[in-house]
Amino acid sequence: MASGFFAILDDIAALMDDVAVAAKIATRKTAGILGDDLAVNAEKATGFLSSRELPVLWSITKGSLINKIIIVPIALLLNAFFPVAIKIILVLGGFYLAYEGVEKIVEYFFHRQKKGHEVVAEIKQDGNDAEKAKIKSAVTTDFILSVEIVIIALGTVLEETLTIQILTVSVVALLATIGVYGIVAIIVRMDDTGYNLIKRSNDQGIFASMGHLLVKSLPVIIRILSVVGTIALILVSGGIFVHNIEFLHHLLPNLPSIVKEFAIGLVAGLIVVAITTGVKKIISSFKK
Repeated sequence: MASGFFAILDDIAALMDDVAVAAKIATRKTAGILGDDLAVNAEKATGFLSSRELPVLWSITKGSLINKIIIVPIALLLNAFFPVAIKIILVLGGFYLAYEGVEKIVEYFFHRQKKGHEVVAEIKQDGNDAEKAKIKSAVTTDFILSVEIVIIALGTVLEETLTIQILTVSVVALLATIGVYGIVAIIVRMDDTGYNLIKRSNDQGIFASMGHLLVKSLPVIIRILSVVGTIALILVSGGIFVHNIEFLHHLLPNLPSIVKEFAIGLVAGLIVVAITTGVKKIISSFKK
C-alpha cells in the first residue's frame, strides 16, 4: 500500500519535472512577446489618478486571467481538431494590433487642435467611462498577445503528451500574467514610493535622493514605454503576418527580420486605419 502511494508521488514528481523543463523552454521562446506585452500594458495601465492606478491594473489583470482561461482550452482543442483556425485567429489579431499601433502614430502626428467645447465635452466623458474604455482596450490587446503567447508555448510541446501540454501551457500563461502585471504594478507605483521615501526621510539623506529619482524617473519611463509599446504592437503584428502567411514569409529574404516585420505591420496598420476611417465617414454622412 505504502509502496503504491510512493510510486504515485514519484510519477507526479517526474511529471512536474517534465513540466518544469518544458515550461522553461516555452518561457524562453515567449520572452520576446512577454517583453512586448509588458511594454504595451505598462503604457495602457498609466494615465489615471494615483488612487485609481492599482484598481484599474487589478481589473486589467483579472481580464487577462479570464482571457487565458478562455484561450488555453480553446487553443488545445483547435490544435487537436482544427489547427488552421489558430492561424486565422492569429492573423486577425495581427490586424488589430497593427491598427492599435498605427492609430497611435497617426493620432500623434496628425491630430488636430481641439476646440473649447470639444475639450469640455471630453472632460465630461472622463472618469468612469474613460476608465472603462481604457480597461476594455487593454484587455482586448492582452487577449491578442495572450493568444500569441499560448500558441508559441503550445508549439514547444507538440511532441509531448496531452497532460504535459495542458500543464506547460497553463504554467506559462499564469507566469505571463503574474510576471507582466506584477512588473507593471511596480512601475506605476514608482512615484508614490518616491514620495513616501521623501516624506519619511524629511527630504534629507540618501533615501530622499532615491525618492526624488523615482519621482523624476516615472514620467520618463512612461514616455519610453509608450513609444516602445507602440513599436511593439507593430512588430508583433508584423511577426504574426510573416510567420503565418507563406508569401510574406518568403518576401524580401535578405532584409533583416525586425525591419521586415515592422514594415509589414506598419503597412497592415495603415490599411486598417484607412478602412476604419472611411467606414466612420460613411456612417457619419448617413447620420446627417
